[in-house]
Order: sequence, then C-alpha cells, then structure tokens
Amino acid sequence: MSDALLLDYLPVLIFLGIAGAMAVFMIAASWIIGRQKPDPEKDSAYECGFEAFEDARMKFDVRFYLVAILFIIFDLEVAFLFPWAVTLGDIGLFGFWSMMIFLGVLTVGFVYEWKKGALEWE
Repeated sequence: MSDALLLDYLPVLIFLGIAGAMAVFMIAASWIIGRQKPDPEKDSAYECGFEAFEDARMKFDVRFYLVAILFIIFDLEVAFLFPWAVTLGDIGLFGFWSMMIFLGVLTVGFVYEWKKGALEWE
C-alpha cells in the first residue's frame, strides 16, 4: 500500500528533476555562450539615478520609493480590472459602481500626489 502511494508521486519527482536539469542547463549555457566583458556603458547608472557599484548603505532620493509605490498601486489596479471586466455581465450595477468608487479613490490619490508636486522630477 505504501509503495503504491509513493509510486503516485513519481511523475512529480520526474518533473522536478527535469525542471532542475533544464534550469542548470540554461544558466550554464548563458554563462558559456554570453559575453562576460562588462563595459562602462553596462556598468553605468540605469533607471535608478546612482552608480550601480557603490556602498549599499548610501542615501538616495525618496522619490524613487514614491515612483515604485505608485507603480505597484496602479499595477494592482490593472490586476483588479481584468477579472472585473470579465465578470461585469454577472455582477451587475453593484459591481460596476463598486469599481467606479475604487477607481475614484485611486484617481483622487493620484491627483493629490500630482498637485503636491511629488511627481515632478528636478
């Protein structure tokens, strides 16, 4: 009985083995095939506004956090909009107005941030 139960997990074990082998193969292939010669352009500051290879405890502008938080908020908004749009016919007017209130709250917050000048980049 015990061997039969363990035999049911054999496909899972095979799948994990194949997935692990593919991951190791892809990492090794990219290491072997790819160029390993970083140039100054590759090491330059990219999107974050400061040098990539400095002290990890250096101070940087809080606006980077603000932009990241705003991105997460609006990314989550889109994640809520897709299922809402798919089921809109089933949820009726209550679901429609619930989403309009949700979008209204997000819009008020965005306008507040905009008016405060938090999105201005100097």
